[in-house]
Amino acid sequence: MASADFRRPLRVPISVLPDGEGIPLPAYMSGEAAGMDLYAAVPADLTLQPGARALVPCGFRIALPPGYEAQIRPRSGLALRHGITLVNAPGTIDADYRGPIELPVINLGTEPYTIRRGDRIAQMVVAPVARVEWDVAADLAATPRGEAGFGHTGR
Repeated sequence: MASADFRRPLRVPISVLPDGEGIPLPAYMSGEAAGMDLYAAVPADLTLQPGARALVPCGFRIALPPGYEAQIRPRSGLALRHGITLVNAPGTIDADYRGPIELPVINLGTEPYTIRRGDRIAQMVVAPVARVEWDVAADLAATPRGEAGFGHTGR
């Protein structure tokens, strides 16, 4: 049984840049979506050949509060159907960054792909960040997994 969500939204200042005029702000596409879709603010159609990369502007800047980051992730449908993804997925926008949001997009597909102004091209998840202080130790607590990595759990 679902209960009402009484969490208050995090208020984040956003500044629309000239290239972002007329482009939707980042938006959730469903009531429980974790990520907001980001839109391409390209001035004209941009065709990426297979293997090609381009920096795609989103047309805005943000001011995240201290203690938060924005994670930029590929859209799964674009990745599956066309091989369109982000070179540095997931990307991170730090709380102290105030520059334009731009996406390093790559075409890993086998066909050219055209990005048009206003296309949904990636998604952004805003999340809290934990700060770490290291405690140097000669030994670490044992776990059932131990040092097993890379495929240790099978398929």
